[in-house]
Amino acid sequence: MAKIVPLFSSSQGNSYYISGNNEAILVDAGRNCKQLELALLSNEIDTKTIKAIFVTHEHTDHCSALRVFAKRYDLPIYATKGTLDALVNADRVDANAKLFAINDEIVLGDMLIKRVNTSHDAKEPCGYSITTADNRRCAVVTDTGFLTNEALTALKSCNLAVIESNHDIEMLKNGPYPYILKQRVLSMTGHLSNVDCAKVLPSMIESGVTRLLLAHLSQENNTKRLAVDTSVAVLSASGMKRDSDYTIDTAPVETNGKAIVF
Repeated sequence: MAKIVPLFSSSQGNSYYISGNNEAILVDAGRNCKQLELALLSNEIDTKTIKAIFVTHEHTDHCSALRVFAKRYDLPIYATKGTLDALVNADRVDANAKLFAINDEIVLGDMLIKRVNTSHDAKEPCGYSITTADNRRCAVVTDTGFLTNEALTALKSCNLAVIESNHDIEMLKNGPYPYILKQRVLSMTGHLSNVDCAKVLPSMIESGVTRLLLAHLSQENNTKRLAVDTSVAVLSASGMKRDSDYTIDTAPVETNGKAIVF
């Protein structure tokens, strides 16, 4: 049974547990090691099922547990070469860490993991498409100023899509962030807004996606209701019915113990 457990999702930390049969991976390891362990424990997840950690980029909210967690459980770390170099240069991985660059796709146990290029202000960021042994697929695409053709293709070809819906544009413009940070978030290497997320969803549902997980919501410039309502409004205008044609959830800041089967 293929499932995803969102452990953390926000600027405070990000991590997703994705499993097929008896094997699993983590996408990102934000927060610290203790918090990550507690999140796994609260979901009754055995750390022995985790075979590797796949890192999207080197920003601390995606890798702060990486050094200790990977060493403690003797886990390999996969990322783009640019991300691996950045992690090493910032001393965010152990000197003896098992580091592997992912150029396209790899087979790990009974899972196929494919790199998906994104657009963010990091060295060589990416998302991931994961296919399980029973041919179920999910994609994790967050921290991107826009959806590359590659990212959109990956999202359209999955059963469950984890897609960024970071901010409401008006909340951001009128919010407390300094001007330079607002410009960074709004840039082509920043974060995907509610509107930009919503406008691609109808084509995804038409392509066969049935489960949507809106992720990396800003705690200052967004709300769960705004993110969901924006997406549902666009999907409804396209004639698509919630809980009939698709389901939609938001990834929690901290795990709520809910797994999504895909």
